[in-house]
Amino acid sequence: MKNKDYQDIFSGFKCEEGDLIPLLQKLQETYGYISEEAITYLSRFLKISENQIFGIASFYSQFKFVEPGKCTIKVCMGTACHVRGSQNILDEFRRWLHIEPGQTTDDKLFTLETVNCLGACALGPIVVFDADYHGQMRIKKVEELIQKYRSENERESDAVI
Repeated sequence: MKNKDYQDIFSGFKCEEGDLIPLLQKLQETYGYISEEAITYLSRFLKISENQIFGIASFYSQFKFVEPGKCTIKVCMGTACHVRGSQNILDEFRRWLHIEPGQTTDDKLFTLETVNCLGACALGPIVVFDADYHGQMRIKKVEELIQKYRSENERESDAVI
């Protein structure tokens, strides 16, 4: 990233501490996460410490500090899904992907997240791959979904070449 990229993002802001949250939101919207480099530039722009920025940003669950994978997997852990086995489904994703919630696979393909509720309780347990909802999820479907999205990504990569 170049300093010019950050200058473009920061343009229109007054260089005031009150701009912190809107600037964090704009960085997140632009890059999908907030990098250490972005925090450094933001610190210089707002003239506040990197620790203060990180402390505030980490308070809010909307801000991510790890570059997301191409596909985000959200496992609902709400009450209706939990009583129907969502913890076991999450454990199976962890086993297959070798990551914990909040992490991204080494190949940058999958990011695993948990959410408190997806608002589709009647379909629970529910998992969302990007915008695709998979209701009444079962452990045996985890590997199948991972392979499906992995092969779709490989086809997209091949088509670009």
